[in-house]
Amino acid sequence: MSNPTPADKNHRKQQRKHRISILLNDSEMRTLQRYCDNYTVTNRSRLIRETLMRDILKRFDKDNPTLFD
Repeated sequence: MSNPTPADKNHRKQQRKHRISILLNDSEMRTLQRYCDNYTVTNRSRLIRETLMRDILKRFDKDNPTLFD
């Protein structure tokens, strides 16, 4: 048996194991589908995850106290 490489170890640390489910109404689903079709999105899960995390991080950055206002 071979030793795992650092890349293998990092991959195991980054595995997604927490599932979150969302429900969309018909209009939201049509909009999402239209977006995916127009921009050739093949992985909706990745799109939603990255969009969600980008918005969260942007909000954290905005709410972070600054030294000078």
